[in-house]
Amino acid sequence: MLKLSDYAGISPKPDLQLLARLADKLSPKRLLHINSTKEGGGVAEILNRMVPLLGGLGITVRWEVIRGDQRFFTITKKIHNSLQGLDETFTGDMWDYHFTVNEKNARTLDLDADAVFVHDPQPVPLIKFRKNGLWIWRCHIDVANPVESVWNRVSAYASSYDAAIFSVSKFARQIPLNEFIITPTIDPLSEKNLDMGQNEVCKVAEKYQIPLDKPLLLQVSRFDRFKDPNGVIRAYRMVKKYNDCRLVLAGSSATDDPEGEAVIREVQEFADGDPDIHILLLPAFSDRDINALQRMASVVLQKSLKEGFGLTVTEAMWKGKPVIGGNVGGIPTQIMNGVTGFLVNSEEGAAFRIRQLLNNPDLAARMGENAREYVRNHFLITRQIRDYLFVWYAMLNKSKSVLEL
Repeated sequence: MLKLSDYAGISPKPDLQLLARLADKLSPKRLLHINSTKEGGGVAEILNRMVPLLGGLGITVRWEVIRGDQRFFTITKKIHNSLQGLDETFTGDMWDYHFTVNEKNARTLDLDADAVFVHDPQPVPLIKFRKNGLWIWRCHIDVANPVESVWNRVSAYASSYDAAIFSVSKFARQIPLNEFIITPTIDPLSEKNLDMGQNEVCKVAEKYQIPLDKPLLLQVSRFDRFKDPNGVIRAYRMVKKYNDCRLVLAGSSATDDPEGEAVIREVQEFADGDPDIHILLLPAFSDRDINALQRMASVVLQKSLKEGFGLTVTEAMWKGKPVIGGNVGGIPTQIMNGVTGFLVNSEEGAAFRIRQLLNNPDLAARMGENAREYVRNHFLITRQIRDYLFVWYAMLNKSKSVLEL
């Protein structure tokens, strides 16, 4: 089990001190997290690391996952897309089915806890079946400009919660309840982020038949059109005219994303057999392989068109890599343009910045150093757990000051 002392010398000391104090205040109580998948995507990754660490702090913590069929996850993917502004078609029957699946889950899940964190729109109707405790809706996606009819459906549930948490302020929508901003984080002690020797990096390159004979461009993300994998390929082709390089597009599927297989086929066809483009569909829990891929990269991209927070950016920054990211979602919260990486708004812009970094290794190294330190101070998991526990504590003790901790 993870212990807080494991993070000494890695996470900022004030974070660890406040986290220990909060855990001491809350440790007799019970915490429950609920989401829609155990694997694939940033939410599952965070919870896989957060839950054991909460247990190590003395919090009685559980993690439940709602179950659904293909139809349910097709509907919730449409909800997800619409909340990010894509106009999808819905029928009343689809909304009824979304509720019915949650109702069935409510009969089998143990919802008894002192605080319940419900993640994203898939399980948001569970609030109708609350038993006790504080209920907090944790929205990880950008709902700043949703399809209004879809937002109205989701917010009808969300407004019944005691509080809502968004990843960055520009993601949020006004709901008549307490709202908090908590950025997601990475765990520096996870398999995906631990230090790794060059020998292991080379073994992973051999495993996926990736020669390390030229600069490597990398994007790691689920295969989703909003991640713009074809746009990354177009940017690579612009760069390739002047700088010989390779491109790796790596990602895994998620059980709550039925569109992934179709996107992978589209990307493979668009790559058109280029031997310097490597498209890797990784199995679940390929964390060490992703770690190695990020370490072998010269430049890491996350050229998203829409984005939640974008933890793959955080991961690459922690490894001292210069990152080029789409100027969307939570990426600008992480990338200080020209300091910890570059923000871009087009394929041409991405290609220009890739060439700038490939042609200026000192600039790339300096950006990488800045990026790692920025993650240390802002985006490590101990800070996120501290903030979650503080929201819980604050909701329980509204009349008390933080100084009373």
